Amino acid sequence: MRFFSLRQTSRAVLLSMGMTTAIALSFSAQAATVKPPKAQATNATEQNGVNRLTPANSTDGIIALVNENAILKSDLIAAITQTQARAKAAGEPIANSAQLQSEVLNALILRELQLSLVKRVGLNPDEAAINQRLGQIAQAEGLSSIGALQQRLDSAQPGSYATLRAQLIEDAAIQALQQRQITNRVRISEQDIDAFLASPEAKRLNQSEYQTVHVRVPYIDDYSRLSEAQRADALKVAQKLRTRLLVPNVDVAEAIAASQGSYPIPLQGGDMGFHKAAALPTELSSEITKLDVGAVSAPLVTPEGIDIIKLANKKSSDTMLVPQWNTRHILVKVDELQTDALAEQKINDLYTQLRSGADFASLASTYSDDPGSAGRGGDLDWVGEEQMIGPFEAMMKNTAVGDYSAPFKTQFGWHILKVDGKRQQDVSDEYRRNMARQALYQRLAPQAKEDWLQELRAGAYIQVLG
Repeated sequence: MRFFSLRQTSRAVLLSMGMTTAIALSFSAQAATVKPPKAQATNATEQNGVNRLTPANSTDGIIALVNENAILKSDLIAAITQTQARAKAAGEPIANSAQLQSEVLNALILRELQLSLVKRVGLNPDEAAINQRLGQIAQAEGLSSIGALQQRLDSAQPGSYATLRAQLIEDAAIQALQQRQITNRVRISEQDIDAFLASPEAKRLNQSEYQTVHVRVPYIDDYSRLSEAQRADALKVAQKLRTRLLVPNVDVAEAIAASQGSYPIPLQGGDMGFHKAAALPTELSSEITKLDVGAVSAPLVTPEGIDIIKLANKKSSDTMLVPQWNTRHILVKVDELQTDALAEQKINDLYTQLRSGADFASLASTYSDDPGSAGRGGDLDWVGEEQMIGPFEAMMKNTAVGDYSAPFKTQFGWHILKVDGKRQQDVSDEYRRNMARQALYQRLAPQAKEDWLQELRAGAYIQVLG
């Protein structure tokens, strides 16, 4: 179960044009500047920051042109302010220096280039995912619904909710674009995987199960708006909780309740039970695998709250057995040529033939609308958990070996399935190879992303105005 995720803090510039999202840009990785950095100037007054852009000494206007779009001074000031607030919340305050202004402006330029590409390729984030994220924000703010979040934001500043939603949509689209670009650039061969599995690093790719305690101290407001006292209160609660969790055989629920005290926002999480390493979020598994049993991480400051992780127990296994079902199906599609009512009538006719003794494979070969399996008598081969959509998997699990199901509907149309066999399959080798592929991808993806962003910037028209 993924309750929430961890974001490790590092020496980075955290850029956000909204309330809840950030782009992490390493100073070293983003060293290219949009104009000669003022830190290299010889004028002592300039070095002391008199000429640095601040709300007090700027009038709004265009500071950069990016292809056909403009970046305003007010955009840069807002981004710098957010960057400083996030860095301060992470315990790494940043001064408003010439280098910071250059880095943040570079990040704004890259964001504008990516948003332009998003529009050209027509990426549209899933509305359900955006609503889910808004629901999480509402919960973190102690609100019962998205409507309550909208009311609070718009009462404080009209239009704030629409701005937040638009920001989330932009961020989700950029993430999808980056994922597409990076995936196309990272090539991992079977030989690469073999070499990785032969390395000492691969020893971590075992079949261990981890019992984790994962608790978050949420902020009472967006942390860019938190006071020093509010940040200190959250950290104090996290430190108290960590001390309690260090006790052997601690009752986690009691430790959370005792640490809650007068803190106004309920602490989130608890004992998450046992998980395979592959089932853990990557950023969480990287923390868990570093801990000894009984150890507790230091408080981890993230944009959403302060996280505490404890490794309560660990179980090792040399094999990973998973259930698989040898399955056939007949599909009658619902599309522009065939209404739902007509498809239901056809599947019911086929079901009647099956009950009269007709051969399942023959009916599938003749009538199934699934081109991938119809030629094989509807055979889907061996199917494991989470390989099929939910309604299909549920029906498959509830059908006895040798029997067929009643007609049922999925997003693809109407089905009848038949289970020819069931087995426990050892997928340890497949698991290790998938984990190796993931580890290699994580190693190669940052450079692939950096290369792509540099190419995107090099191919654009960019003019920074004085």
